[in-house]
Amino acid sequence: MTSSRLLGDLSALQLSAELSKDSIIVLPLGAIEQHGPHLPLNTDFVVADAVSRAAVDKFGAETNAWLLPTLPFTKSNEHAWAAGTMWLSATTMMAVIDDIGRCVASTPAKKLMFINGHGGNSALMAMMNRELRLKYGLQTFLAHPHMPADQGGTSAESELGMGVHGGVDETSVMLHLRPDLVDMSLAVRRVPEGLAENEQVKFGGRVAFGWLSNDFFPEGHIGDPTGASADLGSRMFAGAVESLGGAMKEISRFDFGR
Repeated sequence: MTSSRLLGDLSALQLSAELSKDSIIVLPLGAIEQHGPHLPLNTDFVVADAVSRAAVDKFGAETNAWLLPTLPFTKSNEHAWAAGTMWLSATTMMAVIDDIGRCVASTPAKKLMFINGHGGNSALMAMMNRELRLKYGLQTFLAHPHMPADQGGTSAESELGMGVHGGVDETSVMLHLRPDLVDMSLAVRRVPEGLAENEQVKFGGRVAFGWLSNDFFPEGHIGDPTGASADLGSRMFAGAVESLGGAMKEISRFDFGR
């Protein structure tokens, strides 16, 4: 029996012995995309990969969870204007996720958990949850290390509820995980204050709108990273690991309320 929780470390014989229908296959989703002048392109990948590894390391044995390698390229075309952004079209992304679902369905495990580190994937992945359920009979789940502010999550007061990309929270977590990749001397506040006056059409409002990250400011981030700190990032990271661990426990026993 292996002590590793990495699915790829198992042999074919071990996979058959270790996995059951209640095992959870965990697939983190990252991204390679512009994050303003102060953060690296791989911010979403770094966060998704680190928090997923920590959660599976801590809770994997209890929940029979197994980790797949983090997917680095996803649907990031809201940042397509910026050189260095590596993105998949919606059609390609759906095909990739469908192929992975087909492969997971060939194992004894019937639970597939996506840990999504990039908010631009959320709508597509919510749809794919159902597609994989229908097509392969999998139980599928979508979780986030931190729910984006435009999707019901919280944001710092200085960001007026609109810290959706490269703001204080994301910058803080990167200061905790990879401070060598963060340049706080380039961090500037970029919040679309005019939207805060709207009742419905705004980030987190009842009426969603299509947007590109340079629709608001040329730097490409939306938030206020100037108040970021490694201490806040450490607390946020620990909270995300515990939250994902709680989700994994519920997923391990989930059966549609039966």
